[in-house]
Amino acid sequence: MALFDLPLDELRGYRSASPEPEDFDAFWAKTLQEARAHDLDAHFEPVETRLKTVKVYDVTFAGFGGHPVKGWLVLPAWADTPRPAVVEFIGYGGGRGLPHTHLLWASAGFAHFVMDTRGQGSAWGGGGGTPDPVGGGPAFPGFMTRGVDAPENYYYRRVYTDAVRAVEAARSHPLVDATKAAVVGASQGGGISLAVGGLVPDLAAVAPDVPFLCDFPRATTLTDRDPYREIGNYLKTHRGRTGQVQRTLSYFDGVHFAARGRAPALFSAALEDQTCPPSTVFAAFNAWAYGDKHIEVYDFNDHEGGGPYQEAAKLEWLASRL
Repeated sequence: MALFDLPLDELRGYRSASPEPEDFDAFWAKTLQEARAHDLDAHFEPVETRLKTVKVYDVTFAGFGGHPVKGWLVLPAWADTPRPAVVEFIGYGGGRGLPHTHLLWASAGFAHFVMDTRGQGSAWGGGGGTPDPVGGGPAFPGFMTRGVDAPENYYYRRVYTDAVRAVEAARSHPLVDATKAAVVGASQGGGISLAVGGLVPDLAAVAPDVPFLCDFPRATTLTDRDPYREIGNYLKTHRGRTGQVQRTLSYFDGVHFAARGRAPALFSAALEDQTCPPSTVFAAFNAWAYGDKHIEVYDFNDHEGGGPYQEAAKLEWLASRL
C-alpha cells in the first residue's frame, strides 16, 4: 500500500479534533481510587523454564474490580539487587504467551514485567490466562465495542486500570527498582502505554510503537481495517448512536492521556500503516506534554513498523533513561 495519509510535513503539525471530556481527570481519579480499594495482592511464583540466563515468576495481581490479572516477571539470572523495570503491554488479541518469548529486556539487564490482557490471548501467540468477568451490552465481535454504551462500562476502562495496577505490581517486587520504571508496547500495547503514561505521574520513560487507540474520530473514518472498523460495523447496525459512542471513546483516547504525559517518550510511526494510521499516531505524539520526546518514522512500512530496528532504538534510548 502506498502512502494514503497526510504528508510527513503535515503530520508533524497535525492536531487531533478529538473532544476532551470536562470530567476526564475526575473520571480516571475515581476509577483508580475504586481499584485501589482492593488490596494489590501481588503474588510472584517461581517458574522452572529450563532457561539459564533468566529467572521467571508467574505473577497474579488484583486489577480493575479486584479481578485477578496474570503476568510474567522475567529477571536476569544474575540479578541480586533491584533492577530498572520495563513493563510491557501486548498487542490486540494476544496474551502474555510463554516465558521464553520474552527474553529481550531481561537480556539487557532490566526487570521485564509482561501484563496479560484480560479476555484476550486467543488470536495469536502463546495464549493468555486472564478472563474478563464483566459482561456488557450488545457488541460487535472483538473488544472495541464491549460496553461502549457508557464510559463506566467500556472494556478499556478495565484494561487501562489493570495496566496501572501492573506498574504497581512490578514495583512491589524486591528485585525491581521502583524509582526506574518504563512502559512499552506496540499497537494496542502502545495505546495502553500512553494511557499509563498519562495516569502514572512518576514513570522514567514511555515508549509506544505504532500505537492503537488514538484519535478515534479520525481513525474510525480513515481506515477500514480492524480493529477500528469494529466501531464502524457496530454503528452500521446501531444507527443513531454515533454521538453516544464518540462520547464514550473520548475518555479512552490516547491523545488526551498524551496531554498529561510527564516522562520522556519515544514513539514510532509507519507511513503506510493502515491499521493505526500515521496521523493518529502523530496526534498523540504532538499532544505529548513532556518536552523530551522523539518519534522514529518508517517510510515504507505498514503496521509492523520498525520491528527489530525499533527494538534496537528502544534498547539504546532506554539505556540512557533507566
